[in-house]
Amino acid sequence: MDEYFERRKRMVERLKDELKISEKVAKAMLEVPRHLFVPPHMRREAYNDYPLPIGYGQTISAPHMVAIMCDLLDLKEGERVLEVGTGSGYHAAVVSRIVGEEGLVVTVERIPELAETAKKIYESLCYDNIKVVVGDGSVGYEELAPYDKIYVTASAPKIPVKLLAQLKNGGRMVIPVGDFVQHLYVVDKDEYGRVKKRSWGAVRFVPLIGEEGFED
Repeated sequence: MDEYFERRKRMVERLKDELKISEKVAKAMLEVPRHLFVPPHMRREAYNDYPLPIGYGQTISAPHMVAIMCDLLDLKEGERVLEVGTGSGYHAAVVSRIVGEEGLVVTVERIPELAETAKKIYESLCYDNIKVVVGDGSVGYEELAPYDKIYVTASAPKIPVKLLAQLKNGGRMVIPVGDFVQHLYVVDKDEYGRVKKRSWGAVRFVPLIGEEGFED
């Protein structure tokens, strides 16, 4: 049991106590070494519950937000999931542990350097069910659509039409929407393709840049 495992264990216990996160999310977050996904000089802060800068104007989300989004998605083993905004790579790593080896996480990142760093970490951890794509995540990744679940780690001006089109009937999307005032939305598509959305609450994310996002 190294120092980082003990810190990670305490982080997960806090999230279980304070947020009542599900056992499957808690188990995944206990497994994933978050300290490997932050800059080396910040590793001692990796298990504190706040965002950290990762360069290029981006951040790694606070652990509580990763946990909340994973639980809102209601992830299941074997699902195909699209992540928009790889960032540090941590969030997709947690999702990959929940969907398991029969599942797949496709994560799209517009900044090549971040995508390459995340890919190397996944390879070192043998997380083989994650596919990293460099591109405009606001339009999704049609090659492997449709997806059971989609989540976005940056705030969009509105719910992107192209992402909705890549969501399966019966699927769910979790996405922050807004500029100065942002809300996290849970978007469900029923078996007939009808869409319903509800707001979980106020949040703060970096802006989604791209064709269906904000201008760079």
